[in-house]
Amino acid sequence: MLEKLKQRTLISIAFAGVLYLAITVYIDFDLLLLSFEKFNLHLIPFLLLLSMGNYFARYFKWNFYLSELNIKLDKRDSLLIFMSGLLMSVTPGKIGELLKAYLVKTVNKTPVSVTAPIIFAERATDFLSLTILALIGAYIYDYGRDAALIITIFIFIGILILTNRKLFDSVMSVLSKIKFVEKRIESIERLYHSTYTLLKIKPLIIAVLISVVSWGFECYGYFLVISNFNSVIDVSWSFFSYSFSTIVGAVSMLPGGLGVTEGSFLLMLTSKGLSANDAAATTFITRVATLWFAVLVGVVAVIFFQRKFGKINFNNE
Repeated sequence: MLEKLKQRTLISIAFAGVLYLAITVYIDFDLLLLSFEKFNLHLIPFLLLLSMGNYFARYFKWNFYLSELNIKLDKRDSLLIFMSGLLMSVTPGKIGELLKAYLVKTVNKTPVSVTAPIIFAERATDFLSLTILALIGAYIYDYGRDAALIITIFIFIGILILTNRKLFDSVMSVLSKIKFVEKRIESIERLYHSTYTLLKIKPLIIAVLISVVSWGFECYGYFLVISNFNSVIDVSWSFFSYSFSTIVGAVSMLPGGLGVTEGSFLLMLTSKGLSANDAAATTFITRVATLWFAVLVGVVAVIFFQRKFGKINFNNE
């Protein structure tokens, strides 16, 4: 399975290369180069630090979820596992971050069905925090209001369904008659119990607040990049634009939102007066400092994990 994940990551990188090349050709390479020359390279360390701020805030949420499920992990091992999951940032909806559940099992034998809901809860609260930021901006700037509202409503409906124990029991009473489900009833029960625990009101609110802070780091980094090319665009619009574009990319279910997120960035930036080449440079720099930096951190973390625990083995439960 690890080889498949590697292959998918390489395919995503290749796709991104083709995509960025196409944008470069469309914009005009010489003009794009001039935009890159205007960029203040001293900002790069700050951008990477802000991205790391995002990762460590989300790591704090990961540990919070582990404690909610009473899963014991050494903090250094937990950090290594979480950072390894960043390698899967270029999988559709980041579903590849289920890798973390397998790594936890490797370290302390916790069943994947117990920890897998953490990855779902992470994505749900990330989505919820980003939609809150986007929804506020959508009403302030009258842009994408309906899309942001619909996504928010769907997330809340999904959470309500997943935390309805009676509904789950009713569905399982029917599905348990199927042999395939009957054989896996224990794992399904563990899966639901973890999901139910993580999505209760108190942990949900705490996780969403952590998520708002974590994504705020990258939103601010986006603002810094924009400010290098346009001093008129304010912080609030930058937060809104980054949140909205990230959500649109995630909803597309394309690896890392590739193409859709970039397209949204370009469209929104040019609508605010940036030239196409400055908008493209802003987009490239932002994606390198966020998405691709995350993948690099994940690669390094996986290397260190395998040095400590050996080759990653995806055994079925």
